[in-house]
Order: sequence, then C-alpha cells, then structure tokens
Amino acid sequence: MAYESNDVIKRLFQRFFRDELPNLSPAERAAFEAQFEDRFEDLVQRASSPSPTSFGDLTGLSGGPIKGFEQLAYPLLRNDFDESVIPSQLHAAAELYYIYQMERMKVFQVVNVLRRMFQLGQMRIQRGPGARGLYILEKWTPIRYARRDRLIAYRRAFNYGTVATPAGAVTNRNFHFQLVAFMSALAQYFRDLTIGLVIRGSNALDERPFAPLATIQRVGTDLRFALDRASYGNILALTTEVGQYLQQIFELLDAPDIKKAFDANTKWDVIEVVSQRHLGGAADLSQRAKLAESGRRILQYIADNDFRTTIDPVVFQADAKAVGMHAEAWIAAYRTTPEGRRFPGVTEHLRWMAGLSTRQSMMVSA
Repeated sequence: MAYESNDVIKRLFQRFFRDELPNLSPAERAAFEAQFEDRFEDLVQRASSPSPTSFGDLTGLSGGPIKGFEQLAYPLLRNDFDESVIPSQLHAAAELYYIYQMERMKVFQVVNVLRRMFQLGQMRIQRGPGARGLYILEKWTPIRYARRDRLIAYRRAFNYGTVATPAGAVTNRNFHFQLVAFMSALAQYFRDLTIGLVIRGSNALDERPFAPLATIQRVGTDLRFALDRASYGNILALTTEVGQYLQQIFELLDAPDIKKAFDANTKWDVIEVVSQRHLGGAADLSQRAKLAESGRRILQYIADNDFRTTIDPVVFQADAKAVGMHAEAWIAAYRTTPEGRRFPGVTEHLRWMAGLSTRQSMMVSA
C-alpha cells in the first residue's frame, strides 16, 4: 500500500471517530472503541504490500523507472519487542524469589542441622516418617545443586547476596530497585483509585478511573525484560530441582516425630526452635513468609502481563486488583525487615525514582 493510501485510511478513521462516536451513549462508545481500533489495525496490515520496497526501488536500480515516494509501498513496522520475553523464564524467576526468601528464613540451614543431629544421635527419633525423610535427604544430597549454586542464582537473577559471580555471568543489577518501584507504583495506583471513588461517590464508574497507569507499565516492562535476560542458563533447572527439594523439606519438618523432638506444633515452630538453638537466632519468619508469598505473586503477574499501552483502564483495574493487595502486603512486610527500614514510603519513593526531591516534585506543574 502506498504512503498516500495509508494516509487516507488514517484520516478517514480519525474523521469517523470524531463525527460518529460522540453520538453514541457511553456504554455503546466503550463497546465500539476497541472494535474500531482493532479493525483499523487489521485493515492497515492487510492493505500493506506483501513485497516491501527495496533499496533498488528507491534508487531506480531495480530495472524499472524511478517511482515517486507517493507510489512506493508504505513500510509496516511491527513492534514485537515485548513478545521476545519468555514467560517460562519469568515464572522460574518468581519461584526463585520464593526460594530466596526461604533461604533468608534459614530453612536450608535448619534441615542441615537436623541431618547432622540425626547422624550424631542427638535426636530421639529412629523409625518415624521424619527419620525416613532425613535418611532419604542424606542419600540424595551429593547429586543436588549445592548451596553455592543457589547463591550464584540469587546473585544473577536478583543481585542479592555477596557471593562473587563467575566471570562473564549476566547479573540483573537493578532488580531490587525496579521491584520496589513496581510495588510502589501499583500500591499508589490503587490508593489514587480509592480516592477517586470516594470523591465521585460511586464504585461503578463510566469514565476513566482516576489513577495513572504509565508508571506501572514502564517499570513493569523494564522489570520483566531485565529478569528475562538474567534468567537464561540453569535458572529454570535449578528452580525446578530446588523447589521440589524445598517441598520435601516442608513435608519433613511437618512430620510428627520431628515436631515432637522439638516440642513444636507446626513446621514453622521447628524452624524457629532450631534457628534459636543452633543458628544464632531466628530470622524474620513472619515478614519473610509474606515477602515470599506476595513477591512471587507479583512476579507471576509481571510474567503473564505484556503491559500494553492501549489496554482499557477498566480491564487493567480488574486484572490487577488481586495483585494490588499483594503489593501493599509486600511493602508492609518489607518496611519491617532490616534492609527495608529506610524505605521512605510509597509517595516519596516514586518521587525519588523519578529523580525528584520533595521540594522539586512540589514545584513541577501538573
């Protein structure tokens, strides 16, 4: 399709939008806008020339006469950058984040202590399911990924920890900054939305919700791209194996003979008691559990969302409602951890993310 024809189609659709859509009711307008936009994109794509203009057509070296620009085929450039992200890798990174929080809770260290105590006869168990589970763990340990492999994976995918990465390894250095920024943007979105609902006095809005999407879309796109590039290699295999290992550990810690040996009611009591007695104190169990749950849910949402710029705000609101609560829960838990106690709050963090101080942000006009 020539440039002139492409331009005519665009102008005709714009004129149709201006002339006809104002005559429709709000409900009809919302129903037809998306259909008209999809129809326009489909028409432009099908009308484009199957054989794009070559350099010879532009310069007259293709054997025919030199054509004017209005006679040349209009190039249709398709933006498929977001489609290059591999969702399976992002889901693996989400599970790895959960595993990392369990690492911070000393779950893997606790089971190593139990294995050592079982070998030395310091636990009064011998025939129960816990004893059987410890025996199986001991036999499978030599062929599993070691602790250093997990630490390198955390450093590669999230830049967490202090272990040195191998030379040439791809490291996602901005992960935590982007994750906190995404949590803050998502939390701020629903806070603004709540304010808008209160001011308008209704929870059924016919117009655009009063809350910005651009920051969420921008940070979400950057976060999923960086995670995708840093999760190649053995991240998927390691996450699958360690995830099964972690599930086996939880089943072991919940065994009746193990809980009885430490006078515990739940597996989390076992982790706390063993940490206090043998590992120098318990970690932030409650906070880490919530960080693991909500952080994994948010990363799964990012993996399944391409953050289209043209998404309907009402559709986005319905889709993100569940993860919005997880963002608030993650922030509340993060602020009570040692590394999160300097978190300035959602509003201040968003201002800092944009490179603005409090005074500068107040001076910028709306």
